[in-house]
Amino acid sequence: MANIAGSEQQEPIRLPWKIFWVAFAVRVLYMTLAHTYRFRPGEDHFQFGWEAGRIARALVNGYGYADPFFGHTGPTAWLPPLYTFIIAAAFKVFGVYSHMAAWSILTLNSIFSALTALAIYEIAYRCFNPRVAVWSGWLWALYPAAMQFAVRWVWEMTLTCMLFSWLIVMTLRMADNGGGTWRQWTIFGALGGLIALTQPTPLMMLPVCVIWIYLKARPRFFPALQKATAAALIVIAFMTPWVVRNYRIFHTFIPMRDNFGAENYMGNSDWSVGFPWGGLIWYGQNKLQQEYAIVGEIAFVKVRGDAAKQWIATHHSRYFQLAALRTYMFWAGVPQPVVPHKEYVEYGREINFAFGSIAGLLGLALALKRKIKGAWLFAAAFLLLPLPYYFVTVQARFRHVFEPLIMILGVYLFQSAEKRRKASTETA
Repeated sequence: MANIAGSEQQEPIRLPWKIFWVAFAVRVLYMTLAHTYRFRPGEDHFQFGWEAGRIARALVNGYGYADPFFGHTGPTAWLPPLYTFIIAAAFKVFGVYSHMAAWSILTLNSIFSALTALAIYEIAYRCFNPRVAVWSGWLWALYPAAMQFAVRWVWEMTLTCMLFSWLIVMTLRMADNGGGTWRQWTIFGALGGLIALTQPTPLMMLPVCVIWIYLKARPRFFPALQKATAAALIVIAFMTPWVVRNYRIFHTFIPMRDNFGAENYMGNSDWSVGFPWGGLIWYGQNKLQQEYAIVGEIAFVKVRGDAAKQWIATHHSRYFQLAALRTYMFWAGVPQPVVPHKEYVEYGREINFAFGSIAGLLGLALALKRKIKGAWLFAAAFLLLPLPYYFVTVQARFRHVFEPLIMILGVYLFQSAEKRRKASTETA
């Protein structure tokens, strides 16, 4: 059991490692018995990690950080490198696109997801009460929807979700500890640096977390500024090798990834329906693949980015219609291909997705009304993290990073309703 001391806690928080081990075992058993590690070999194993899998294969085969799609197309900065390196390590040890490589990666995903359960417990404990913490932790451990990305996807969602959840934990710890120690700020900076190298969108929350810590703890200004500056320098130190590599290869400043123009074109153009139906626009399209290989990634992305900007400038009404549609789909569910005679599966998925959103949003409203510690921090995450997806593109997996907060707030909502029902019964 781990002890976490906080100046506002009467007793140290003891993390329930039983939740971790059960969550880990359930995920590995399901993945193993259901054979979700056996990815379809179609399109030269593309579903095994998609672009990240392709780049990992290039790394193992000696082509460097390159070739995110089909064939040898040259260097890339399409994705940040951390999760891609994890895939490459599995390929190096177990073989490229092998079942054992897939099993090992999904097992690591399961560890990330199980560690998230512990973060959920501590967040709920510090902000609400032990009962909400226990229910939230066990719900994450056992709820099928919470484990789907860990056991089925070779992609970064579970790692990003885990890193962001522990970033929120560190934020709460430092607020409870008078503004935080040097060790806590070092861990905070390291988590930020790892997020930058995995999926940079949650970095929007770093300054929010820092401001929230200072508003809650009100530490002395100059020592607090020194610690925050040190954390920022740690984030920069984590990013620097990747930025230097990109500048040396592409002769331009690319802090994290270079594919925004292409993503924006996918989501905002004459043919767009608000989300990427199928794969990226040049999968299986030889002409576009050849163009990408000939002109290079930077020029290819710039052409599409310029086209997206032009389209937005001349189609304001349609652009905001698509943004409104993406906002709705982010919270209610992105449509998936429906298997004939199994429409109920899709209906059930969308109902589950929307139910979680409604419960989380109502729980957030209740927490704000009652001035629960952390409520405004949660509100900032709900407000900021979805913004890029409203205006560019949307997929169900993009919400996973703050689904732990959605789950905690949903549990808080229903436990508050239960207490109110019991109180009404006793009064009657």
